[in-house]
Formats: sequence, C-alpha cells, structure tokens
Amino acid sequence: MIGRELREALEARLGDRVRFGWPMARLTSLRVGGPADAVVTPADRQELAFVLDRCHRTGTPHCTIGGGFNTLALDGALEGVVIQLSRFRRLEQRPDGALRAEAGVSHSQITRFCTKHGLAGLEFAAGIPGSVGGWLAMNAGIPKREMRDVVEEVEVFSPNGRGHRHLPKESLRFEYRNLAGLAPGSVIVSALFRVTPDSPAQVEARVRELLDRRARSQPLNVPSCGSVFKNPPGDHAGRLIEASGLKGFQAGGAQISPVHANFIANTGDATAADVVTLIETAQQKVHADSGARLRREVRIVGSPA
Repeated sequence: MIGRELREALEARLGDRVRFGWPMARLTSLRVGGPADAVVTPADRQELAFVLDRCHRTGTPHCTIGGGFNTLALDGALEGVVIQLSRFRRLEQRPDGALRAEAGVSHSQITRFCTKHGLAGLEFAAGIPGSVGGWLAMNAGIPKREMRDVVEEVEVFSPNGRGHRHLPKESLRFEYRNLAGLAPGSVIVSALFRVTPDSPAQVEARVRELLDRRARSQPLNVPSCGSVFKNPPGDHAGRLIEASGLKGFQAGGAQISPVHANFIANTGDATAADVVTLIETAQQKVHADSGARLRREVRIVGSPA
C-alpha cells in the first residue's frame, strides 16, 4: 500500500491526476488486471520529476505505462505507483527535418502525422500497437526493420527524477525486442526519429499496405496484448504454437487466437490467470514437441490474486 506521506504528497501536487486502487484492467489492452496502489498521470516533466523523486524518497516502487499494450497485469494488487504518460503527446518536426515525439504519442497519431506531412522512414511501424515509449522500450519492429534503425536520440529521466538526459543513438544498446542498458526504473520521455521527405501519397500507400497485411493476419478486433512471445532464431513463435496444435486453445475466457497463434485474446471474461495458463501451456507444449523455448515478449506486472 502507498504510505501516508507519499499519498498526501501526490494528492497535493497532482490533484485528480492521481487515482488510488485503480484497476489495471482499465489501463491495459488485454482488459485484465487487479488494482494498482496508485496511478499518476503527470502533466509535464516537472510533475514527472516530482513523482519519481517522492517514490525514491519513500522507497516506493514505480513502473511506467503508455497505451497498455505488451503488458499483462496480474489479478492481484500492483504494488507502488504506476506512471501513465498519456499526457506526453507532443509531436513536431524540427527545422533540421528530424521528428521529435513524446512517449505518450500513439502509434496511430504518429502514422497520421507522417502521412499528412510526407515523412518517410516510420512506415514499418504502422499498426504496431502502443505508444512511442513502448516502441522504444521493446525496440518494436518487423523483420529487418526496428526502432534502432530510425532513432537518433532518446530523452530519459533517471529513476529518482533528478537526472534528465538526451542519449544519442551511439550510447544506446538496442537488442531484439528490448532497449537494454538503462537503469531499472528509468523513464523514457521522448525520442528523436530520422525521417526523410516524400510525397504524402507514397507514404500513405506504404502505410496502407502494411495495415492491410496486419488486418489479414492478426486478430485486431478483440482485446489482446500483441505478440506474446519473441520469435526464436530462424523460426516464428506463432508457427511453433500452431504446429503444437494449440491454435484456438482456450483457458477460461482467454484464447490462443485462431487467427494468429502468437496472440492471446480476451474473449470477454478472461482473467490474467487464464492468460498465464495459456502462456505456460504454450511454452511447455512447444518445448516438448520441438525442443524450442519460447521467451515472453509481453511484460508481466503485479501479483497473482
């Protein structure tokens, strides 16, 4: 539980931008999850620094969330403070042509902006769910194209809120579906992307092609968290799960998607425990059948019921 000192400090500084006992099911794309001790929505960098500083002083854990994709919140309580960066939505093209996007900018917002202004380079990310902060934290991408290929700089707050740096690409360590090397608890605030001028019609055509491909191959009309597992080297998690006969397999209200086996869908009344059951079932069955070990891409937060 949040201590009295921190609770009073958050209420005094953020007012109605702090909520206590707020269900994570309302903040995550899978629509499952128990209550968070506190959810804060800082209005600017000063408030973010304040929240991080107070968490540090009181020894309270914190985690960051954007659009709630790629996150599975368990059914029990989530201890500490959840920092939601949904108000960090500034998006602008700089005089040198680069594109500055804050962490809360959604995937659809940045795609529309690039299409409207004829900015090429980020088409590959069209339809990858979430926000810019999540894209960076997981080095989002498709085969042969990832965030590492277009990022010039990342703006980061230190875990205690007292350090604020703009890190050039050369100092960042992007890995497959991960941005490594940042101190645990660091908060990504914005990024600078390299884009090039192009005709809006050409950018729109490439975006439309990718969106159409996703619509045909992924379950976009049901709640999910996106890809559950990382692709093993030289193979695809979805193919391995399907080969193990688990496509469409269901536990409670959760289902391994019959459209794409690397997605788990909430069919209406799933719990996080149902989702965990499917994750573990897929890992065990695939390993037994093929020897491959599936590693989670989805982040798990909170505690079991």
